Amino acid sequence: MLIITLAYEQEAVKVISSIIGIAFDCPNANELADFYVKLSGWEKEISGDEFAAIRTPQGILLVFQTVENYLPPAWPWRDDAQQQMAHIDFKIDNLAEAEEHAIKCGARKAEVQYYDTSTVMLDPAGHPFCLSTLQQ
Repeated sequence: MLIITLAYEQEAVKVISSIIGIAFDCPNANELADFYVKLSGWEKEISGDEFAAIRTPQGILLVFQTVENYLPPAWPWRDDAQQQMAHIDFKIDNLAEAEEHAIKCGARKAEVQYYDTSTVMLDPAGHPFCLSTLQQ
């Protein structure tokens, strides 16, 4: 029996310099971008039927892409349902105020919550996102 072990002890090569965007599938890109504009106060930078995007103050694009037959993720996770692939953690100062604002924008509070320092909300397309008083 021949066993080959490959060792990569070379110095790490920096290929990626930063994140320029994070994309979220949804049933309607413009509608979901508009929700996040209302929620965050950031401006929509790209608007279209297939793709829409807003830019964070740190320069990262949150891109929303229309997907035919979109299935929202289940929260909390279940083996028999679509799994979430990503979620956004928003830093906030006042949890109750942020929850109220998110609901007015069209979000709904998830039935299951795990922490008293953050609240899991669901956007209109069903993506979970967190409002958190903790600095990551």
